[in-house]
Amino acid sequence: MNIDGEVGRDGLTTAERTIVAAVVNVVLFRCQMASSEGKFKAAIRARCKLSALPTSGQCLDVGAISDAVLQVCYAMGCGAFPRATPRWWMKRRTGGETYDRGTCSFSTGRSFGITAVRDVTAALLTVYPDKISWPTSLQKAVVLRAFADKGFPNCHGCRIDCTHIYIDKPADANGEDYCDRKRRFSVQAQVVVDMNLHVLDVFVGYPGNVHDMRMLNLSSLWAHAEDGQLFTGPPVMLSFRVRTNGYLLDDNGYPQSEWIVVPYDGLAQHPTEARFDNKQKTARGAVERAFGRLKGMWRLFLRTHKCNIETLPQQFVAVCILHNILIDAGVPLDDNLLWEVGPDGLCRRVDLGMHQPLRPVCMESSTGDALILRDALAERMSAQ
Repeated sequence: MNIDGEVGRDGLTTAERTIVAAVVNVVLFRCQMASSEGKFKAAIRARCKLSALPTSGQCLDVGAISDAVLQVCYAMGCGAFPRATPRWWMKRRTGGETYDRGTCSFSTGRSFGITAVRDVTAALLTVYPDKISWPTSLQKAVVLRAFADKGFPNCHGCRIDCTHIYIDKPADANGEDYCDRKRRFSVQAQVVVDMNLHVLDVFVGYPGNVHDMRMLNLSSLWAHAEDGQLFTGPPVMLSFRVRTNGYLLDDNGYPQSEWIVVPYDGLAQHPTEARFDNKQKTARGAVERAFGRLKGMWRLFLRTHKCNIETLPQQFVAVCILHNILIDAGVPLDDNLLWEVGPDGLCRRVDLGMHQPLRPVCMESSTGDALILRDALAERMSAQ
């Protein structure tokens, strides 16, 4: 991405290098202040990466935090993460530690850790505003092909779903608003992904007791879909002469519509319906894998933790940006991160905060065109 037409070293544009340098200099200055107060142990010398900073920052012995901030921002500007990068900001989340424990490892205060995270978050949102975006051109073709291979032609991928980010009871808000049906305090994030687990759209910040459908109605995704701006391109002809411009796959927590395809469900299913539901469930599994990768790596969003309700949405979006960059760079997920030992000593899968709907949403609001779209897809599968 070329912001002002002038590309700097290793693929960074001048504007991007300026943003990264500014963020890192802030952290360098704070590290120097902490060191002068005796709160920061300069156990790790500034590495050669600091040579990329302006002259005013080259002489500082800043240690692990500033080094990690620099490497995270600079490596992302180059389009990939070095696998051996000691990413302090990511490490705190990967280990699932609190700010209190994490900053203690570097002999700094909790407020310093929060500030460092805030600075890196701001840099990510500024440099990569389009890293989470609806697929176009070649990327769109890849997404459509992947879902077509699963039996869903012209599916623009993705699946809408919500995950709960568990938090401590908010001190400055009505706790009941944030109490979900599992009686845990949480904030919801609505995410759309493709078959490669890329995050294509994210909407985060509403309390845990808000219904998934209400989240969808409040999001820009809904507005764009209803205005015809989400699915652009040539339509596809299905069985029964049904034409579709595009749609998303989802569970029965949402009603069937002309752009949301949900399973039939039910006990006594026709073989055609059962086949459709099995294929639809398989395709929808991409969301659970995406949440597993995202929350497995950034375990702060896996655990219940203290948070600032105002800044939590920005941090979650920043992590989604990192999530996409790591996938593009081919960085794998350690599957061990998806398992934990419970209080009973047994190993079990971690709770990703994905609540299944208590009951199917009433289909009375679904139009005939919406219902026949699902039938046409099911009929196409049975004919293959």
